[in-house]
Amino acid sequence: MIRKKVLCSSLILFALLLSKLYSTPHNNASSGDKIAAPKLVVTPTRGDDEEKKVKSNSFESYMNSLTFAEDSLPMDRPLVESKLRKFFNRFSFKKTGSYDMHKKAETYLPMIAKILKSHGIPEDFKYIPLVESGLSKAVVSSKGAGGYWQFMPATARLYGLKVNGKVDDRKDLVKSTHAAARYLKYLYAQFGNWTLVAAAYNVGDGSLRGSMRRQKKDDYYALKLNNETGSYVYKLVSMKEIIEHPQKHGYSRYANKESETLDKEPNMM
Repeated sequence: MIRKKVLCSSLILFALLLSKLYSTPHNNASSGDKIAAPKLVVTPTRGDDEEKKVKSNSFESYMNSLTFAEDSLPMDRPLVESKLRKFFNRFSFKKTGSYDMHKKAETYLPMIAKILKSHGIPEDFKYIPLVESGLSKAVVSSKGAGGYWQFMPATARLYGLKVNGKVDDRKDLVKSTHAAARYLKYLYAQFGNWTLVAAAYNVGDGSLRGSMRRQKKDDYYALKLNNETGSYVYKLVSMKEIIEHPQKHGYSRYANKESETLDKEPNMM
């Protein structure tokens, strides 16, 4: 009888132990489980805000790296960045929907750069014909400027080009580029600053000197100029970036050419 009572008590005790063991909540399990669970939740991921921040920093770094004729642009001035953004957008593939600029640049810019270099002109001035005429010899402005570099007839003749009823050397890329280089060298002798030279090429040296004298300023980015001249350097910088860094502006077909030098020279003979 006593044995039966002892056996019965043992069975009841064993049942209670089992019941306690299996009724323990999972969140109070082993300490190993507690460590494992958070690892799955805190897996490092890059959220939208972080991605935006990275992209923003990358774009800011890109903008701060921009130069014209080896001079840095004053990116600390809000107006400078807003104007650049404006022309980046205007020249982007989304707006133009064409690769014509890059095709012409690939064909003609190496030759233009070589001629400019022979005269001691910074390479960035090779983008003037793209901005002025789209590298088309047939373009004539309402004021009579014509050819690749958009020379007025009198200025063209002054720098060695023939312009008459039979001949128009403004339409000869080699001759007109040599003439443009001579003119740019003259302008540099007047202003001693390549950014001001670019502005003077657009508006004329006399007009620019007048603006500088009246405003008592010799900083292109601080001068108040007519809309076209006030945008001119921004157009040149934007065109330079569109051609040299096509993938940043939607020109995917030329994206793999970013690090390549345009070294094909056309046969101009």
